Amino acid sequence: MAKIRRIHLKARKYVPIPGVSPGSIQLYEGALAPKITVYAYNASEYHCENLDSVTDLDEHFKKYQGLTHWIDVRGIGDIGLYNYLEKKFDIHKLVLEDIANIQQRPKMDEYDRYVFAVSRMLYVDADLEIANEQISFILLPDILISFQENYTEIIRPVTSRLEMGKGNIRISGPSYMLYSLMDVVVDNYFTLIYKLGDELETIEELLYRKPDKTLMYQTQCIKRAMIMIRRAVWPERDKINDMIRSDSKLISSHTKTFLKDTYDHSMQVIDLVESYKELTTSLIDTNLSFITNRMNEIMKVLTIISSIFIPLTFIAGVYGMNFAYQDPETGKILRHNMPELYSENGYIYTMAVMLLIAVVQMIYFWRKGWLSNK
Repeated sequence: MAKIRRIHLKARKYVPIPGVSPGSIQLYEGALAPKITVYAYNASEYHCENLDSVTDLDEHFKKYQGLTHWIDVRGIGDIGLYNYLEKKFDIHKLVLEDIANIQQRPKMDEYDRYVFAVSRMLYVDADLEIANEQISFILLPDILISFQENYTEIIRPVTSRLEMGKGNIRISGPSYMLYSLMDVVVDNYFTLIYKLGDELETIEELLYRKPDKTLMYQTQCIKRAMIMIRRAVWPERDKINDMIRSDSKLISSHTKTFLKDTYDHSMQVIDLVESYKELTTSLIDTNLSFITNRMNEIMKVLTIISSIFIPLTFIAGVYGMNFAYQDPETGKILRHNMPELYSENGYIYTMAVMLLIAVVQMIYFWRKGWLSNK
């Protein structure tokens, strides 16, 4: 028998403090300490180093001058990280605030020396919870800095390609690396949607077997997930479109060609989300219809039972009244006061009449088709 995996949304963990000064860094509760991995590469060279501190970047840049650098930061719970970025790369405080504020919508902001972008990575973790993780990017000349909330390996396909040197990833500069990471984000939307689609098919199969209110709750949960995906993919599409139309020299024309493919993928995701969203609504309506029909069947059975017992109850009530055949004070015979009570076979006759009435009613209901399940 098919089973539902019960994929559900992950609870939010960040609540911003209202009224603080613009550009203030607010680290959410439970923010992880940064783990920094730096990749230096070109067409013929590839180097990967894990740094103990963000200040070790200065030595790394001196060691691998002339190469393209990708700084992969996993964990954003360190004020020192933001202070270093502000001083080293002259990053605006509002950009640093957006990196720490993990509820940003996908967007792209262009500055004089760099480009800032945000994406939302959605995936199902080991607990079958849909994680909504923010990934931020700072694109500089020959440098790309990416920021993840957690230590997850969701961008592992990109690091594998970089390590093996396949395709254009080592020869097309940091803007192509930015494209590669955003392409992984959009591809994960497909993976999540297909998992939710499989769950909807399972729910639909179980729905026609035995309608249950838990199926409706699970369908509603999937609908909420589709709405969350829609809220992520629509601005992601707009952001990619902005990058394609951007005049920034940091985004090469070669990269823009590949971004057009990612834009098409985002449109496909939107179409899938809208289709599955309509399917969830249809399943909820179908479930409610099944439950309503089932309730109508129950009410029909109860109505038939009540209809049968109404005349029987009337007869029992009439003959259950306390009538006397003889006046106890005068001794006078009361001949019209229900003489059937003193008939020798009155009980048998009464039960026979009641049974006959019930049988006649059942035959009548059967001929009318009221006893059929069709």
